[in-house]
Amino acid sequence: MTRIATFLLITTSILFSSSIEATPINNTYLQETSKAFSEVGKKAIPAVVFIKAEYNGTKHRSSKSRDPFDDEFFRGFFGSPKSINKQPQIAAGSGCLVSKDGYILTNNHIIKDAENINVTLNSGEDFEAKVIGTDPKTDLAIIKIEANNLPFLEFANSSDIEIGEWVIAIGAPFQLQASLTVGVVSAKGRQNLRITDLEDFIQTDAAINPGNSGGPLLDLNARIVGINTAIVSQTGGYMGIGFAIPSNMAKHIMEQIINNGSVKRGHLGIYLQHIDKEMAEALDLKSTDGVLIAEITKKSSAEQAGLMQGDIIIAYNDIPIKNMQSFRNEIALMTPGDKVKLTVIRDGKKKNFTVSLGDSPDSHITSNQSLELGIDVSEMKDIDHEIIKKWQYTDNLEGVMITSVKYNSIAERAGLKPGMIIMQINHKKTKNISDFNESLKDIDKKRHILMLVRYQNITKFITIRLK
Repeated sequence: MTRIATFLLITTSILFSSSIEATPINNTYLQETSKAFSEVGKKAIPAVVFIKAEYNGTKHRSSKSRDPFDDEFFRGFFGSPKSINKQPQIAAGSGCLVSKDGYILTNNHIIKDAENINVTLNSGEDFEAKVIGTDPKTDLAIIKIEANNLPFLEFANSSDIEIGEWVIAIGAPFQLQASLTVGVVSAKGRQNLRITDLEDFIQTDAAINPGNSGGPLLDLNARIVGINTAIVSQTGGYMGIGFAIPSNMAKHIMEQIINNGSVKRGHLGIYLQHIDKEMAEALDLKSTDGVLIAEITKKSSAEQAGLMQGDIIIAYNDIPIKNMQSFRNEIALMTPGDKVKLTVIRDGKKKNFTVSLGDSPDSHITSNQSLELGIDVSEMKDIDHEIIKKWQYTDNLEGVMITSVKYNSIAERAGLKPGMIIMQINHKKTKNISDFNESLKDIDKKRHILMLVRYQNITKFITIRLK
């Protein structure tokens, strides 16, 4: 044992002595790279926040419903669903300060249906946050805290970033705030992952774990190139594949929510079909590029512009269309009223059409006013005809439809439910979103409001107590 111990000691001593006498390695490049990462951390970490959202789980409840339609007469028509109670739960994630007055960009899945949202700054200060607006189709949301002179991050042009470039992820994985990891851009334009409806993800190998969601993916100038959103994992932890929403998409959605309270998307009114090799041969096409118009909605902007079923769209604004998902994303990121030049092949000949985009029927409002009540509403013109028919409404019915109601909100306690049409607020007609918002102006100063609502074939006044 003594000889072995002596041998180990001597070996260690020799190695130690050798390391002292070795010629220093020229690692200037590595030191500069390391310093670049550190500089990004110094600039960006103060503008990355930790978000804790409290929401409710589910269990049976015994409390009596305040549903104004829940009496014997109405129960005979609609039945009496079991009421439920919900246990508070916590969701945690990250977010980026994007303005000095407290606007925060994050993921929708972190704060969706939250009853309370708490934001912790890197300085340790805590704030209650309110939701400004959400966009489930891209999994983005804007929340706000009441503070001023805050550090904030700027956006890079995500179209300029290249595969292989360094990127840095900052967030609060497993609630470990201000964690920084480094990687590269592994791929761009990842689609058809079934993470969100509109996908154009940046793939990275920077370590992203639960709690990183909503945090920034940064370039070496500490600018946002993406919003970390999801990972591929068999264990729930990091496996080298993470996805971030590109900054160009995130910035576009952010600006719409901050400026308008909602996201309005361009809409052509067409159903598209992917072109595979067999179809390309049948249509006598040289490649599978482009998309085939399978159907056109009547009175849509596409029909009005002269597009027809069977047309093959090969370019928009002179940009070639490589696949259906990319084209769909580009149109959805435009706004109603925008004009787009479409190049199509019809009967073997190229034709150009200029289309003025309509408003996507799935556009919806998630504004401050509706969030105070705990509801989302849509204009009747934006509701699918089949849904209107299902609820036994007429096409000319004026009002806004409730599309969702948050549990235990003011609205739910008053008895509002999805499918109801709000026709009046305090005796003022609510024909559209603008009327709705105007009627709820200064809602925080009111004690109660009176709504005239319609639910299937029943019209009734509902009093909503605010305080």
